[in-house]
Amino acid sequence: MRMGVDTGGTFTDFVMLHNGQLHIAKRLSTPANPAAALLAEVAEHSAPDILVHGTTVATNALLERRGAITALITTQGFADVLAIGRGDRPSLYDLHQTRAEPLVPDVLRLVVPERTTHDRQVIKPLDDADVVALFPILEAHAVEAIAICLLHSSVNHAHEARIAELLQRHNPAWHISVSHLIITEAREYERTVTTVVNAYIAPVMERYLSYLATQLPPATKLRIMASDGGSMGVLGATQLPARTTLSGPAGGIVGAYRVAAAVGYPRCITFDMGGTSTDVALCDGYLPRSSGSAVGGLPVRMPSLDIHTVGAGGGSLALIDPAGALRVGPQSAGAIPGPACYGVGTQATVTDANVVLGRLRSDAFLGGAMPLDVHRAEAAVSVIATAAASGLIEAALGIMQVINAAMARAVRTISVERGHNPKEFALVAFGGAGPLHAAHLADELGIERVIIPRFPGVLSALGMASAAVTRSTSRPILGLHATLTESALNQLLTETSAELASALRSDGEDPRLFTHDVILAMRYKGQVFELDVPLCTVPRCTNAALQTIAEQFHTLHQRRYGHAMRERAIEVTMLTHRMENEPVGLPSVAADARLTMLQPQQWVDAYPDDANHANPTAIYARDHLTVADVIDGPAILTQLDATTIIPTGWRAVVAPTLDIIMTRHDES
Repeated sequence: MRMGVDTGGTFTDFVMLHNGQLHIAKRLSTPANPAAALLAEVAEHSAPDILVHGTTVATNALLERRGAITALITTQGFADVLAIGRGDRPSLYDLHQTRAEPLVPDVLRLVVPERTTHDRQVIKPLDDADVVALFPILEAHAVEAIAICLLHSSVNHAHEARIAELLQRHNPAWHISVSHLIITEAREYERTVTTVVNAYIAPVMERYLSYLATQLPPATKLRIMASDGGSMGVLGATQLPARTTLSGPAGGIVGAYRVAAAVGYPRCITFDMGGTSTDVALCDGYLPRSSGSAVGGLPVRMPSLDIHTVGAGGGSLALIDPAGALRVGPQSAGAIPGPACYGVGTQATVTDANVVLGRLRSDAFLGGAMPLDVHRAEAAVSVIATAAASGLIEAALGIMQVINAAMARAVRTISVERGHNPKEFALVAFGGAGPLHAAHLADELGIERVIIPRFPGVLSALGMASAAVTRSTSRPILGLHATLTESALNQLLTETSAELASALRSDGEDPRLFTHDVILAMRYKGQVFELDVPLCTVPRCTNAALQTIAEQFHTLHQRRYGHAMRERAIEVTMLTHRMENEPVGLPSVAADARLTMLQPQQWVDAYPDDANHANPTAIYARDHLTVADVIDGPAILTQLDATTIIPTGWRAVVAPTLDIIMTRHDES
């Protein structure tokens, strides 16, 4: 049995795959101890053979600055790399921008007088005494973790290795992150930040995973979801916790892409709306991979899926700002106190607005296991209505329009701003709140097809339960494409293959069962940033592949930036080698044909459309639907893990996989 667990801001989701059967569950998250909800659910079932866990421990430690006391040891003259950063301005017209303090304070950014050149030459040897002199400073500040990042250590890491050896010998309890074992990128700022992030969250992650491993049944093998859409063992997650900063969202994209491909729409936009945030990604026939991501404004250069996140979720708080404008998010009610309708909170949220509009049924939430307080929701939204001098329904619709506009901007960021037309993609809606907003979001963007998975509210957990095991590494190559040779690349691939195989065996995996992906980071000479271009799918490179990749790069550059410069020389800066095993197959569906006409459970007056008047709306139980069922809006589909809105003018058809495909329907 495999169990996927997704710890979210409001709910923790569970999917169990056993003997071709799929079971789901949801529990309120336990922010004080994220493992509590997980362990409570595991205790109610037979011990899973494999548990794949998507965790927010690393992400929250970064966002809330609750990581370990961390020091940085770097080359003399480079102590302020973290503080200087890059010169870009995230908000171009914000006159009051403030930069967050570095994860390492000034007093703990320490230096050693050593120097290595970009071509591996040592021009100032490392003196052990200079390292030993740092020990009293580290101990005086009760340092838990140490990041070591020296200039040009990506090509010559001898000094870094020696510093790590001296530190570990002096105090084995220190968590030490060494840049050449984490990232081999030449850019000093990105490499330093990533190494510091890894050190900062390593003690937190180790404590969490150690506790979890001791509390789980001994027969259960624990795996952690990584940002690149694969999973890894506890050892890998402890050594490289920076790989888990997008752990939860990655599982959702993997699950959404597999569902969309299964119903024939591999070109899709994934839309994951949870309790605190919304994650979107564009899959143009494949999972969108990236060489890095940003968390809390910090660049983390570890392989990840290309995900864009906005602070818009079911728990997003609504308020009237001093200028009289309605704002929704990014602040969230979270799991505690939660939306007002949950019975504790008092401020209006998106969930409360959905309750007021009748879109979220008070008697069908979590399959009826958690009744919602309609009067409390109305009281919270009425505060907004009074402040805005509007009616209750008008205020609730306003909250919907503001949150939908914020999510539409996020989708345009990953589509229109990158040269893609959203109309050419299907929208895959999931998360606890995604199906509530999907059709209205599609209307906003002109998207004509929406896919609602069979279990949308726990799709991230399903993606985790079925995820492949992945591992990747990279090597710097700074040179012209025209000068690269087959033998030089194959020598690098021999090194990376051995490294990856060793890491996989340490996690209890058989490398012979894994496939290979080799990618080159390429750019035109004179450019600063690269595009990742696939080279081969075997751990050997051929001259033919090396020649073909140049045209692939021109084509990719044309699509991404609108032009190609075929007369200009191409540079290659990095080789990335990724290994992955076969993902677990999703359970097959055996659905009985309908023998009687489909009838709604009941009719209610609700506001499923963006109009200030109620409509008679049909209510259907999603669990009672079968293949080829057709439902015309306005209608509401209820199930344990989510609620789906079918507005007027939309038609929903149940696919052979029991996923729902919604399209605009012209009744004429």
